[in-house]
Amino acid sequence: MDVDTRLLRYFAAIAEEGNLTRAAHRLFVSQPSLTKQLKHLESQLGVRLFTRSSTGMKLTEAGHVLASRVPPVLAGWDAAVSETRSAARVLRVGFLSSAANDATQDIVAAFGRTRPGWRVDLRQAPWSDPTAGLAAAEVPVALLRLPFPGEETFGVRSLFSESRCVALPSSHRLAGRDSVPFREIRDEPVIVAPALKGAWREHWLALSERDGREVRIGAVVERPDEFLGAIAGGYGIALVPSSASQFHARPDVVYVPVTGVSPSEVAVAWLPDAGEAAADFVRCCLEVTRSRRTACGTRWG
Repeated sequence: MDVDTRLLRYFAAIAEEGNLTRAAHRLFVSQPSLTKQLKHLESQLGVRLFTRSSTGMKLTEAGHVLASRVPPVLAGWDAAVSETRSAARVLRVGFLSSAANDATQDIVAAFGRTRPGWRVDLRQAPWSDPTAGLAAAEVPVALLRLPFPGEETFGVRSLFSESRCVALPSSHRLAGRDSVPFREIRDEPVIVAPALKGAWREHWLALSERDGREVRIGAVVERPDEFLGAIAGGYGIALVPSSASQFHARPDVVYVPVTGVSPSEVAVAWLPDAGEAAADFVRCCLEVTRSRRTACGTRWG
């Protein structure tokens, strides 16, 4: 019988959290989807793994047995995958949206010079996973935005900051402005990602700058094309990094600089046991972005 390792990761998260909601948040999946996957695993094994109650999820006797076996199985599989990719000289790197902006290709080139014959496999993650694949160990290293959920469990180094702007439909009353104070747009409906929770949610909704005003959700989207379509359609606006105007330009969406909000911070993050190739990639990220800051003579991003 073959069992998907993703199902085992889901099971392990539920067992560790003892709660479906917390496990779903940790895994960046919906609770109904997680429940469905758990039922699928139980069906494959032909046993019940948890008893469900108002207080959470309790392992059955069979569940305890599986919970004791899964960690070494997953660790062994992760090691096998890492060694296989190293043998093939491939480093998988997760990223969100525009990654490290126009520095990305310079970073990849620097890594190629550091490790001749190696290839970087860039894997774009949906906005529903702000860890860009790190949480599920799908990648050993990633280019992403701070803050992100669970970042204290990974290695993290900030690369650069960039100001934020607001993405508006081209027909919006503020579309022609050179800049706009956040107080003028904080009551507008917003387009959000499914992963907007905790510090991630607070940052991208600028909760600390809303003076207690309630957030109005216009639409929930997972990918850039859905995001841009919702904005162009007039369902809401969104705070985005200033680089979005370069990487996500389209005629029916306008990007206007916003004052009164904190900048967006781009970082490189990695798994604790990511390996030497990932460590080299991190060094390349730091060296390339440091060189760019020096060349610009100011904060770059």
